[in-house]
Order: sequence, then structure tokens, then C-alpha cells
Amino acid sequence: MKKYRMKKTIGYIALNIVFILLCLAGLIPILYAISLAFSKSGSALSSGLFLLPKNPTLENFRKILFEEPFFVWLKNSVILSVGTMVIAMTVSVEAAYAFSRFRFRGRRSALKMLLLLNAFPQILSMFAIFRLYKIMHLLNLHLGLILIYAGSMCIFGIWNMKGYFDTIPIEIEEASKIDGAGNLKMLVKIILPLARPAIIVTSVMVIIFVWNEYLFATTFMLQENSYSLAGGLYQLQADDYGRNWSIFSAAAILVSVPVLIIFFCIQKYMVSGLTAGGVKG
Repeated sequence: MKKYRMKKTIGYIALNIVFILLCLAGLIPILYAISLAFSKSGSALSSGLFLLPKNPTLENFRKILFEEPFFVWLKNSVILSVGTMVIAMTVSVEAAYAFSRFRFRGRRSALKMLLLLNAFPQILSMFAIFRLYKIMHLLNLHLGLILIYAGSMCIFGIWNMKGYFDTIPIEIEEASKIDGAGNLKMLVKIILPLARPAIIVTSVMVIIFVWNEYLFATTFMLQENSYSLAGGLYQLQADDYGRNWSIFSAAAILVSVPVLIIFFCIQKYMVSGLTAGGVKG
């Protein structure tokens, strides 16, 4: 028995060591980008791999913030992210609750169709959407891109929220109806507070997707004052003869900071279950 426990312990230690080494290997590109952002060298290929800059400087960050329209890109990304999140979550929460609680004809077929649409590569529809938006004069407009993002993220939101609504005991709703609460009041006062962790996490996932989305942002936003952060980063490297990887790395770090802050703020909601204790035995 002791020999078995010893082998099991050694196996766990070896597995943890492997995981730690994999995590360290994954951190190397990030550490290199941070080092490059604080270095004076403008080329990522002219010197060897270094994780600590030889002569650290904030000049690259100063150039991004004050010599490039970074705050314009930031404003556009915030508008796109928040606008998409509001539309997608408004539709997703209501639709997910309906799919979870009501049994109507075509329910399963509709869910399967949504899943199929989500698996459909967006790039295949890009040309058709571009032609349609050109006719409708929605190119270079935040509204046009928000509609595209919201349409794709609604599917993710519906499936994600439906799974959470399925875990909420039906006894809670039955008790509220006995107390005289209508469907709307029950949804607003009881169900939505219980589903707050799922709503917050899904909303942040939508924001992160829009924040990092590159393909549609660079295709449908053709004017410099309409670029998002992804489009702005692309423009920094658009010149094949004047690429400065230090400035690009500094911009990439600035773009990542808001997402990291949001992620750390919602960590507690990612593992919490609010229905525990909701129904007394």
C-alpha cells in the first residue's frame, strides 16, 4: 500500500513539474514582448532572444500614446465592445431563458440551427456582407460592425446562458409564482440575480472577443478615424520597410491591460454557484 502511494505521489509531482515547465514555456513569448516594449531596439530579429532589456526606456509607450491616435482607437474599441455586449446580452438572456424553461414546437431544431450557424466560418460570408453594407452605406460605421458582432455573439450567449438557466431549480420559480409574482417580475427580481455570474462572465467574453477581433475590424473600417485597436495595431505594421517591433509590442501591451483588469475583476464569478442553498431541503 505504501509503495502504491509512493508511486502515486511521484507521478503527481512529475505531472506538476511538466505543467510548470509548459507554463514557463508559454510565458517566454509574453516576457520577450514586454522586454522588447521597453527596449530601444526597433527590430525583433536583429538581436538574440533576451527577456530583460539592456537599456530600459518608456519612449515606445510615449510614442504610442502621444504620437499615434491610440486614444481614438481605444474609443472606437470601447464603443464596439460595449455596444455589442448590450445588444447581444439583451437578446441572449431573454432567448436563453425561453429555450430553457418553455417547451415549444421547433425548440430543439432552433437550438441545433444556432449551433450550426456558429460553426459556419464567418470569413465565407464576409464578401456578401461587405457588398450588402456598401449598398446600405454601413461601411466605416460603428453600427454596421456592432450588428455583425452582435449577430455572431448572440449564438454564443444563448447557448452559454441556457446551460446556466438549466441549473437553476424550477422550485424557485414555482415558489415565486405561489407568492403572486408574474413572469416579468420573477425574471427581473429572482432569475437574473441568480444568473448574475453567468451574465457577467458571458458579457466579458463578448467584450474580449470584440476587443481582439481583427478580420472584420480591418475589412469594414476603412478610414483612419474609425480604426479599432486591432486595426490600429495593423496600421503600425502596414509599412513593410519601416516596421518597429518595439513600438508594436508597447501598443500590444497597452491593448492587453484593460482586458487583464476586467479578467481579474470577474475571477470570483467564474467559479461561484449562486443556486447553492436556493432551495431549502
